[in-house]
Amino acid sequence: MSDHLSHLAAALAARDPDGVAGWRAGMPVGYGELAARLHAWRGALAGSAGRHYALYIEDSLEFAAALLGAWHAGKTVWLTADALPASCAALAQHVDGFLGEFPAALAPIQPAAAPAAGSGAQPALPQLPPLDAAADVLVVHTSGSSGAPQAIPKRLSQLSSELSVLERMFGAQLRGASVLATVSHQHIYGLLFKVLWPLCAARPLHAASAAYPEQLAELLALRPAVLVSSPAQLARLPAHLDWRGARAQLRAVYSSGGPLPEEAAHACACLLGTVPMEVYGSSESGGVAWRQRSAAGDSAAWQPFLNVAWRIAADDGALEVRSPHLPPLPGEGWLALADRVAAADGGRFVLLGRADRIVKVAEKRISLDALERALSQSPLVAQARVLQDDSARGQLAGVVVLSEAGRAQLAAGGKLAMNRALRALLVPFAEAVALPRRWRYPATLPVNAQGKTTHAALLELLTAAGPGHAAPAGARPREPQLRELDRSAGSVALELTVPADLLYFDGHFPNAPVLPGVAQLDWAIGYCRRYFDLPAVFREVAALKFQQVIRPGAVVRLELQHDAAKGSVQFRYLSAAGQHASGRILFVTP
Repeated sequence: MSDHLSHLAAALAARDPDGVAGWRAGMPVGYGELAARLHAWRGALAGSAGRHYALYIEDSLEFAAALLGAWHAGKTVWLTADALPASCAALAQHVDGFLGEFPAALAPIQPAAAPAAGSGAQPALPQLPPLDAAADVLVVHTSGSSGAPQAIPKRLSQLSSELSVLERMFGAQLRGASVLATVSHQHIYGLLFKVLWPLCAARPLHAASAAYPEQLAELLALRPAVLVSSPAQLARLPAHLDWRGARAQLRAVYSSGGPLPEEAAHACACLLGTVPMEVYGSSESGGVAWRQRSAAGDSAAWQPFLNVAWRIAADDGALEVRSPHLPPLPGEGWLALADRVAAADGGRFVLLGRADRIVKVAEKRISLDALERALSQSPLVAQARVLQDDSARGQLAGVVVLSEAGRAQLAAGGKLAMNRALRALLVPFAEAVALPRRWRYPATLPVNAQGKTTHAALLELLTAAGPGHAAPAGARPREPQLRELDRSAGSVALELTVPADLLYFDGHFPNAPVLPGVAQLDWAIGYCRRYFDLPAVFREVAALKFQQVIRPGAVVRLELQHDAAKGSVQFRYLSAAGQHASGRILFVTP
């Protein structure tokens, strides 16, 4: 790699100030502007008390400037997936201050705004010394997919090691490409692939994530590009969009956060012209291995990164790894991961499931992986998750996305019969006392901005009411497929994919179906109650407008803004076509 992470600030300053560091709202952002913002953030933190600061900024270029500025001010940066009150309260126990887009009550530090273009000559920027490679510069959090998120500290040398090996393995095929992402940089995968790796390798990056498939297809067609995405997002690319421009320009597609189903990988190849490269790793280990599916069907095995050694633990078959991007470890420096593996040809390995998904229910040891595999083999089931709830008895619950056959059986026999049918599938794997007691049948599994289904989100399904939580009463879906794009204090952005066979299209209107306004309003109210603490009684909707119709198969963005003082939520439905509907929902306490 041309620029080591320790010297990145100096490298940015040495590049052509008019050279394109990235793109913001379609306009180029020069390296001179980025370097100036870096110095502005460093100056804003000069003399600030304490070392630890939480950082949350949605714009990737401004985020990069703030991150590097904080590092050069001697700060350790804590990343958070959102700026919700609960997240802020948890961070406040560990950090000395906040940077960026946090609630005003936390007094987040912000540097002075950048001067307008053409307002005068930019002052010369002082050269910054290299960063200490051994410094603790970052704290990231685990995704929470198997429990409460855990804080993971990172040294600069760990990040540099991973960036170097990524460039060694993949850099040659990415020359001349800009980087576009559908994932957030507020976690380790997005941070590395969307921000730090492009900056170190002098690849322009897009400041905003692509929120809509239509927007993604358009941006990918503009110039040679790299796409950084996740399995949840890649598995749902609409086939009806024109992806020809993307196929002509894409150099590579990266996916991380979980395994990409083989059929989804091949579907991506048809739409985008390239099979995604999947990256396996964790917040603790960093990148461990990669794979790229092949038409031969023999590509389930993972190829370790060039600087990663691995072995199989003798006692439980779990994967153990050793690499330069691990934290200092005792003994020989092996880190035990939670996944069980088997050796494959060519020094590769195959994942067999998590070793830590053994739970006790009524004193019986149960493998959650085994239960999920048994459910997934049924023609009634498209996806399945089994989890232990947080009750005193620690009972199991099943969250199942039904197949078309499963939805038909649910419509014909009802939820109780479906519960019994799925429980019967699990009898060979667990005693009756330990089988799941509660079942939920959402239209799709909930995923967060990183494309992951978290343990907390699954627990929420067990107790919350509202869109996406209840099983459909008939074979036809009544709710959209949901993906959480962003959550912050008082606001949430959701991606809703409207099923083409949605029940509410019936009769509205024959031969030209559109989503009824009452359904749009019902969904908005339901998600308001899911995400915000609201008064108990719905009062009215004000300033309600319907500007454009929503048709079958549409992908729209629902934005909700909560005003706690007024007991109201402003909502609007958007897509690449513009605004579809908007209004203000008011709630009152009885």
